[in-house]
Amino acid sequence: MNTSTILLLLLSIVIAGGLSYFQYYYKAKNKSKMHLFLALLRFAVYFGILLLLINPKITSHTYEIQKTPLALVMDNSASINYLKSNEIARQVYKQLSTDKELQEKFEIQTYRFDNEFETESEFDFKGTQSNIEDVAKSLKSIHKNKRFPIVLMTDGNQTMGSDYVYSFPNKTTVYPVVLGDTTTFMDLKINQINVNKYAFHKNKFPVEVFLSYSGTQSVAANFNIKQGNSTVLQQNVSFGPNKKTAILNVLLLANSVGLQIYQVTVSSKLQEKNTYNNTKKFAVEVIDQKSEVAIISAINHPDISALKRSIEQNSQRNVTLVKPDATDLTKYNVLILYQPNATFIPVFDTNKKLQLPTWIITGTQTDYNFLNQQQKDLVFKMSNQSEEFTATFDTNFNLFSIENIGFESFPPLNNLFGNVTVNGATSTFLGSKIRAIDAASPLLSFNNQSPRTAYLLGENIWRWRMQTNIKKESFEQFDIFVDKIVQYLATTNSRKSLVVEHESFYNSGDALIISAQYFNKNYEFDEKARLTIAVKNTETSKTKNYDLLKSNNSFSADLEGLPSGKYSFVVKELNSNTTYSSTFELLDFDIEQQFVNPNLPQLTQLATQTNGQAFMPNQMDALINLLKNNTNYTAVEKEIITKKPLIDNVLLLILLALFLAIEWFIRKYNGML
Repeated sequence: MNTSTILLLLLSIVIAGGLSYFQYYYKAKNKSKMHLFLALLRFAVYFGILLLLINPKITSHTYEIQKTPLALVMDNSASINYLKSNEIARQVYKQLSTDKELQEKFEIQTYRFDNEFETESEFDFKGTQSNIEDVAKSLKSIHKNKRFPIVLMTDGNQTMGSDYVYSFPNKTTVYPVVLGDTTTFMDLKINQINVNKYAFHKNKFPVEVFLSYSGTQSVAANFNIKQGNSTVLQQNVSFGPNKKTAILNVLLLANSVGLQIYQVTVSSKLQEKNTYNNTKKFAVEVIDQKSEVAIISAINHPDISALKRSIEQNSQRNVTLVKPDATDLTKYNVLILYQPNATFIPVFDTNKKLQLPTWIITGTQTDYNFLNQQQKDLVFKMSNQSEEFTATFDTNFNLFSIENIGFESFPPLNNLFGNVTVNGATSTFLGSKIRAIDAASPLLSFNNQSPRTAYLLGENIWRWRMQTNIKKESFEQFDIFVDKIVQYLATTNSRKSLVVEHESFYNSGDALIISAQYFNKNYEFDEKARLTIAVKNTETSKTKNYDLLKSNNSFSADLEGLPSGKYSFVVKELNSNTTYSSTFELLDFDIEQQFVNPNLPQLTQLATQTNGQAFMPNQMDALINLLKNNTNYTAVEKEIITKKPLIDNVLLLILLALFLAIEWFIRKYNGML
């Protein structure tokens, strides 16, 4: 209690005493014992009221014994079951958790983990992933700045998360209990497959496969990749006592469009304990990038030949030269209008209906008055004087990824001199200069609205292709530059009210989450949307329905628990009946079945790193004795200081009411009211 509070209490005594004296003694004719008693009652009331107004805090001290926490952490993943150690694990836990001396010394806390960490003393060993790193992070958060032991009952085979050896807090000591048979068995295993999710039709795509071998003798293994019943690649791989791993890099041809499933297998003539990890599937979605491009021109120019050669370097592109009077443009994906004039009226009229993406290239023979009438992105006020324009690269351009291939050093393009005004959502990729002076107009720009449009304001781009070949001895850089423009234009950009994000395939055990966004007519995210998803197994025809739950700026549904197979699904917005339909495949792959032994070296390293010791299930007596005799873990007496405001004391209020009632009754009885 501080000095100011003590002074206030003394002042309260003086005030309460003064008021009581004034009321019952100052002018009282009869100063009997009854008056003294009433004065005391009134003093108690006044002092109690003043005490409540001051409201001092009453400090109390209590003491309790705090035991050191002992965390018993069980690996609840399916690998414990596959290693046939589930019953042993339960026996180990029971022996540790029921030991009387451990219960007296420690506060025993039970946890389990698979892909998540949780407080639980029941174990089913059905977890689809193992994350030991999460154990370290969670226990560090629960017991901040405490020194305590951890008994980690696991096989040490982590399937998600970072390296757990260095993840545990410095003050903790980890005692791993190694579950599983540590006897080394001969085993060939596919550790990992790296492959892009997408590939282009008729192109080759790379596949990287990591293989490993456990054993003491030399083995000649057969490695193959199949698609359906067809073997697409086969080769021999040798392993031995000094060669435990192999990395294979192969190229596969994408022959068919759509989702393609491949199966990788490694095998030998020797018998293995676990053959599940000899096979692994992966999937690639093959995209048909085939594009028909029409170059429409009323004149002959070297630019047309240069563009045709560049575009057709990509085997998925086909270029056709078309005259401006063409009216059937339905087979084309992209139109390149070279120096349009009044003869292009049929082309523009047809494209108003087809809405095809367009690349307009202008020059000294372009009719700019006509062009102003046909589009609104750029406004041209041109003279009849020809001028040379050099390029400047705009580093802020972000519509698509494209690098600077030295545009500033390219020969200038020819165009009429004049003023070009940019309207709307047009992004400039290349600016222009006239003899090192900024011309304040774009040289190459893009409009991202549907249909997409590109504008190149200058002719003689063939010189750029020749300059690239002179500098690099190859046309490749320029050809890639042109292909990027065509690819950007050919990609559709339609805005949909219901946008759904999902993969074409998932591995069993991975998070299977489908998210969606619904936009109103102003293309604003609608938080009040009601989204559902119906998932149908195409083989069994069984359908499951889920609600998509809102989180931040999207809705999502977790489809955990689906068996492997092919699925079709429909996402529906109930208020507008807008739907989205698609498919995905859930590949049969259980990562917890990939192991034949516990990871003894890593668990031993973890114990050494944390000054602990690794134990086998038959060494539990030794572990219990070590924990009991460890003087680092002793109970401590902790003082608990509690500060409670006096106004929270109900007894004081009751006493005040009682004193007032007694005073009133005495005064009433003696006729003093």
